[in-house]
Amino acid sequence: METVGVTEDRQEVVPKAIGDFIAGTMGGWAQVVVGHPFDTIKVRMQTQPTPPIYKSSMDCLRATIKGEGVPGLYRGVTSPLAGIGFCNAVVFAANGFFLRIFQENSSEPLTIGQKAIAGGLAGGVMSFMNCPVELLKVKLQTQFGTSAIPGHKPYTGVFNCGVRTFKERGIGGLYRGLGITIIRDIPSFWAYFGLYEGMKTAFVYRRLGVADGSKSNGFEQFMAGGFAGIAAWLTAYPQDVIKSRVQMNYKFKSASEAAKALLQETRGGNWRILFRGFGPTILRAFPANAATFVAYEWTTKALGH
Repeated sequence: METVGVTEDRQEVVPKAIGDFIAGTMGGWAQVVVGHPFDTIKVRMQTQPTPPIYKSSMDCLRATIKGEGVPGLYRGVTSPLAGIGFCNAVVFAANGFFLRIFQENSSEPLTIGQKAIAGGLAGGVMSFMNCPVELLKVKLQTQFGTSAIPGHKPYTGVFNCGVRTFKERGIGGLYRGLGITIIRDIPSFWAYFGLYEGMKTAFVYRRLGVADGSKSNGFEQFMAGGFAGIAAWLTAYPQDVIKSRVQMNYKFKSASEAAKALLQETRGGNWRILFRGFGPTILRAFPANAATFVAYEWTTKALGH
C-alpha cells in the first residue's frame, strides 16, 4: 500500500510485509478505542426482539448507561482489542501482499480499481480471523439487560466465553456465521480500500496537480479514512445484521434462515428493521476508520516504508 512522505533514501526498519502487520495492529487498536461504544449500541439495536425494546439508538445509549454505567459501553472490549488488532494486521498485510502481486505483473502504477480488488481479496482473508472475534464480542455485548438469555450463566470475560463456546459447540461454534461474514467482508473491503486510495489521490491532485496518493498529508488521510469507513458499511450493513443475529441466536440453523426470518419481519413495509443500529454504526465509522488509517500511515512512515 502507498504510504506517506517516504523518500528513496529512507531505510526500512523492518521488511514491508512485517511493517504492514505492525502498522495494521496499531490501526486496529486505534479503531477499537474510538469505536467500541458505538459498536455496543449497534449490536444491541440489531439483536433486540420484535417489537423492539429500544425506541432509538439514543434510547439504547441511555438505558445502557443507566443500567451498566459507562463501562457497559465497553462490554466485550477485550475481544476486539486483542482480536481486531490482529485482524486489522492481517487485512493490511494481506492487502499489501495482493498489491505487491498486482505490481509484479505490471510496470505501470496500480489503478484505483486494482487497489480496490486487492482490498476485497484481503477482506476475504480477514473473514476467517474476524468471525470468531466478532462472535465472542456479540455474545458478551448481548448477555446483559434486555438481550440476556433467561437461565443462562453470564460469561465472566472473553476467555471464559471462548472456552465455554468451544466446549459446548466445538470449533464450528467459534466459526458460526463464517459464510455471511465472508459475504459481508469482501464487498466491504473492496469499497474500503478503493475509496480510501481514490480519495487520497483526488486530494493530492487538487492540492499538487499530481495523481499520487503517496503524497497525501495527515488531514487528507483522516478524511479519506473516515469516508472509506462509511462506504464500507454502506455496502455491508444488511449482511452484518444477519451475522449478528446468527451469532447471537442459536434458533437459526443458518444465515439463510436468519435472512428469511428478517425478511418476514419487513413485511408491511417495515424495512427499517434492516438498518437497526445504523445510526451509531455510521457515527462510529468516520472517527474510528479515520483513526485507523492515520495510525496505520504514521506507523508505516515511522518504520521507513
